[in-house]
Amino acid sequence: MTHRAKPGPPREVFISHSHVDREFVGKLARVLHRRGVRTWYSEAHLLGGVQWHDEIGRALARCDWFLVVLSLASTKSRWVKWELSYALGEERYLTRIVPILLQPCRVRTLSWALPGLQQVDFTGGFARGCRDLLRIWGLGKRTGTGSAAAQTPAP
Repeated sequence: MTHRAKPGPPREVFISHSHVDREFVGKLARVLHRRGVRTWYSEAHLLGGVQWHDEIGRALARCDWFLVVLSLASTKSRWVKWELSYALGEERYLTRIVPILLQPCRVRTLSWALPGLQQVDFTGGFARGCRDLLRIWGLGKRTGTGSAAAQTPAP
């Protein structure tokens, strides 16, 4: 068995989500930005008059991490499904896809491979979810006890 090196902090994160979850995504993006993580997501980067599919494709090709927000709405979104399918097929995203569980839902409707990926659970609270996500990238602040805990400023 070969072991891959643990991926480092992201240069830029693509956030795939349903428009229904845009408030959550904006809040998450603000927290990540304060921690020095650049994000790309549709509400912030798709402007009127642009070809959406071209802009999304450029962002998917440029970003080095992929977050997919899992909710009832996202499991029904064809755009989320297309974006996730792209990420699952890209070698560079192999260990850099992070499912974000916003609410319990049937994730298999997006991809049969998705349940095999470790999720970051936001159902127990936003601050806790952010702390767990930031730990993946080693961006959590160490406490005196040696456990990782991210400072999660208010949005």
